[in-house]
Amino acid sequence: MALLSIECQTPYVGGVAALYAATERSQRVVIRHAGCAYAKNTDLKPATEENEQNLFETIRTAVAERRRKAGTDGTRRRVRQPAENNRCHENESSTSSRFSPSLLLARSFCAAVSKSIEAQPLSSTDASMSASPLQDGERAWPKVLVSYREPHRGRSLLELMITLVPFLGFWTLAAMAVHHGLWWGMALTVPAAGFLLRLFMIQHDCGHGSFFAHRKADDWTGRAIGVLTFTPYDYWRRAHAAHHASAGNLDERGVGDITTLTVAEYRNLPRSRRLVYRLYRNPVVMFGIGPIWLFLLKQRLPFGMMRSGMEPWVSTMATNLAILVLSFGLIWLVGFGSIILVQLPVVVLAGSAGIWLFYVQHQFEETHWSQRPQWRFQDAALHGSSYYELPSVLRWLTANIGIHHVHHLSSRVPYYRLTEVLRDYPELRGIGRITIMESIRCVKLVLWDERRQRLVSFSEAFQAAKSR
Repeated sequence: MALLSIECQTPYVGGVAALYAATERSQRVVIRHAGCAYAKNTDLKPATEENEQNLFETIRTAVAERRRKAGTDGTRRRVRQPAENNRCHENESSTSSRFSPSLLLARSFCAAVSKSIEAQPLSSTDASMSASPLQDGERAWPKVLVSYREPHRGRSLLELMITLVPFLGFWTLAAMAVHHGLWWGMALTVPAAGFLLRLFMIQHDCGHGSFFAHRKADDWTGRAIGVLTFTPYDYWRRAHAAHHASAGNLDERGVGDITTLTVAEYRNLPRSRRLVYRLYRNPVVMFGIGPIWLFLLKQRLPFGMMRSGMEPWVSTMATNLAILVLSFGLIWLVGFGSIILVQLPVVVLAGSAGIWLFYVQHQFEETHWSQRPQWRFQDAALHGSSYYELPSVLRWLTANIGIHHVHHLSSRVPYYRLTEVLRDYPELRGIGRITIMESIRCVKLVLWDERRQRLVSFSEAFQAAKSR
């Protein structure tokens, strides 16, 4: 099963956000309006390669039409689409014929929120965008970022080549050196791990459909890279889509994210469970044992999705088989010992760096967590994700993933265009910004204090409880 997700990519009146999830057997549209959830389940056909984008555009168009009717004398006028979105749908009739279920869902969406839309006049934000979207409210950002979502496929191919070739080169040199008893070759596992980390970031963009903006090209590139990163692509993509759809939501924790308890939840645990949580949040476990468990063991089976259809099983088993075939071939060439001495450090080092990046992207002091009805997708994206300011070399190796707040606002922006957003809108540099030194101090932040609305350490939580 393929889980797809659409973040709300345009500002809707009254805080409307739409999340879309589809599987090969069923589709589910969840519409959030001012904290109220509406759901519609259908038995639609599998999503095609552009169904995500088309559904978003359909909903956006339908809502825009409803808004325009509410602000005029009732004259029906077709909403003209921005030029950069023309590729996503040809015209209303062709969209209706190809994605008629999406239109039905969009109409259901409009019916659910029509009263709110008709009750509020058009705002200046909807009429035109200001120079700084922050002046018109944070919900203007996804609309601004639409123009950055188009990848340059030649650039994407170049990015893949300048990452894959050095990785294969460093890995081969390290394996050959170790095979011939030249132990200095072990040092080459460090740059090999760096390029493997960058390959994972490309796989990450493929999962969002932003690397080539072509579903088959993205999917098969992601699956191939998944053999090198030990990450079954389709299984991981489903979990990661859930992470994007629920980041910062206290009601929907536990899928594709780092487990984070509130202070009250931690206090209510029995002593044995508190010890387990403390061990889990220990840096040695999180960044040392964690990568071994995640990449070498956990991802060999579709944990969390074992009853979610065939796709997670096909994804993990096919990846495992490809890893075995590749490993046997390499063992035949350079020997079992050389493979273990090279591949194990490369995977663990790259995995540790990846978990560290994922950690500091959401586990920082001024991050954002909330419950319904206060939780809103765009607030959580902008304030619940950090801007991790890294030196140029590290920023390149990590494929700009540190610009994480922009990525969560619009996950369809290719990683090499995230810097363009910061260049054009420098005010984003000041939101959620953390440096390397500040990120190290974030390791002690392990509990969400709902009273103070920030992450705190175990000692801070203890002191707060003692002072009451």
